[in-house]
Amino acid sequence: MIGKIIAGSSFAGTVGYVIKEQSRILDAEGITPPNVREMVQDFKDQTLLNPRIKNTVGHISLSFSSKDAPRMTDTLMTQIAKEYMQRMGITDTQYLLVRHLDQPHPHCHLVYNRVGNNGQTISDKNIKIRNAKVCRALTGKYGLHLAPGKESVRREHLREPDKTKYEIYDAIKTSLPNCGSWNDLELRLKERGIAIRYKYCGSTNQKQGVLFCKNGFEFSGSKIDRQFSYSKLNRRFAQTKQQTYYRATLAKGFHAAIGNYRSAYTDLFGNISGSGNKGHADAGLINFGNNIGTLPLLPNDSSVKLSAAQLQRKPGESTEEYIARITALLNTVAEAMAIAAMERKRKLRERKPKIKL
Repeated sequence: MIGKIIAGSSFAGTVGYVIKEQSRILDAEGITPPNVREMVQDFKDQTLLNPRIKNTVGHISLSFSSKDAPRMTDTLMTQIAKEYMQRMGITDTQYLLVRHLDQPHPHCHLVYNRVGNNGQTISDKNIKIRNAKVCRALTGKYGLHLAPGKESVRREHLREPDKTKYEIYDAIKTSLPNCGSWNDLELRLKERGIAIRYKYCGSTNQKQGVLFCKNGFEFSGSKIDRQFSYSKLNRRFAQTKQQTYYRATLAKGFHAAIGNYRSAYTDLFGNISGSGNKGHADAGLINFGNNIGTLPLLPNDSSVKLSAAQLQRKPGESTEEYIARITALLNTVAEAMAIAAMERKRKLRERKPKIKL
């Protein structure tokens, strides 16, 4: 279940929108359905009780997952919506609850008067935060599934400006995996007719917001989707940059470890190709792919040990974790082989007969 707070400037436009061909009125209080004009007038009459409230229209859509469709009867939807209103503090006021039937997922629209029956104000303070908490609570209480995300919205039924907003959403969503910076995103969106404009802090050059523009419409990043706000996108690009640097450092260290291992192996056992390694046919090879090639494993009779199992990737081990572990392992083994080679040379020197003059 997801609740979406929708801005409404007039009861005429809002009621006219929710009462459509494929809709059904579930409940109403303080107004006279089904005539749109009469309902609008009822809402307007009550606003006169508190002329200080400028935005008197309350409009919230409640959406449910298509998986809940078989059990989402009008009775259950009305029950959930009325409990939602109680928890949100939308009480003692006029309201209209309408179910829409034009989407595969069940959803309804709640239109209410922010001027209460006694002239009191129905608060909209922190309404988005309260809405999220109430929806989570009701989802758990009634055993509901999470409502469909933006990917499930049927684009062909959208009207402006939502049509353009979803076009921008889709463009950003598909472009981001290939973008490592704001410049990358700007270039990819430009190819799809979308421009980016930044908001700055006062008269400084410090960016604090982003706007996406297309078809004469302009939306802030957070209006497109909360994950597309300037702060979240900026954090994403910073993390991508850090990750790229980290991976480059890992790769450099890994290739250095491969070189150390090859060099130490040659010093201890002879040429890796086998020309100087005839006594170690049982050693075996392990293949690290085209970029690295094969590495010889240590002979069974070697004092330094390294098995093929140690070089295999462990279940659940990320690429970065695997490379870091193998790099450390190869460096440790290379150091042990270097020490063994030095020790062998020392013993050979000691065995060499001294020439008496």
